[in-house]
Amino acid sequence: MNLPFKIDLNGKTAVVTGGGGVLCSYFAKALAECGANVAVLDLKLEAAQKTADEINADGGKAVAVSANVLEKASLEAARDEVLKAFGGVDILLNGAGGNHPKGSTTKEYFERGDENSGEDLISFFDLDPKGISFVFDLNFLGTLLPTQVFARELLNAKEPVILNVSSMNAFRPLTKIPAYSAAKAAVSNFTQWLAVHFADAGIRVNALAPGFFVTAQNKALLFDAEGKPTARTGKILSHTPMHRFGEPEDLIGTLLWLCDSKASGFVTGVVVPVDGGFAAYSGV
Repeated sequence: MNLPFKIDLNGKTAVVTGGGGVLCSYFAKALAECGANVAVLDLKLEAAQKTADEINADGGKAVAVSANVLEKASLEAARDEVLKAFGGVDILLNGAGGNHPKGSTTKEYFERGDENSGEDLISFFDLDPKGISFVFDLNFLGTLLPTQVFARELLNAKEPVILNVSSMNAFRPLTKIPAYSAAKAAVSNFTQWLAVHFADAGIRVNALAPGFFVTAQNKALLFDAEGKPTARTGKILSHTPMHRFGEPEDLIGTLLWLCDSKASGFVTGVVVPVDGGFAAYSGV
């Protein structure tokens, strides 16, 4: 991995939830490249193992750990594995999250009559409370519960850091995905609350807010079966002044800055957009 710059994380341990995913696997590799021991947590152990194997093959130190961010007992078992492997925790990166079709509407705009359109169309009135709960819990509780478990260990660290992953949806909700937008807004709010709550304990808490990146979860919405951009992709790129999707590497500089107490030691409670100018553009 070609890092934009390096920070010194030698002797430190980073826990990355969702570490088997597209973006969080890059985060894990970047932290390892800077010398950190990395615990790659994921619901799918094979995905976590793939990331850990790649880190170890490149000369880093990583372990793969199965963990369900919605089950405290699972997280506590994961914590015990991390402590056994590395002895402590210095950085917690809460990257697990995602969306679900049952928390989304079919159309961007409601039209009269949509409420009676049947199974082929999910209107606002058809949103499944269980689907909404799943999305909200995965993103918000999936940030809160790992923090409850691992922040106890951060209290023993010299320069502890918590880094959450929010979204540009938190600033301006996107059409069709009300549950995900609301959940990420909660993550941003929780980041600020947690930064204040832990200030006297010396734990800095910040968040990344990625703009539009192509991941396994959203690829089908952005490209059709032939790999051609969908109409939604056209809207996204026309509203992004840099006229492209982000690449995982675009997040690494901000990640490393927020993890380095020498560079951002007086920074806490911020949610940093990395969005190609999406939030700055009014559309006119």
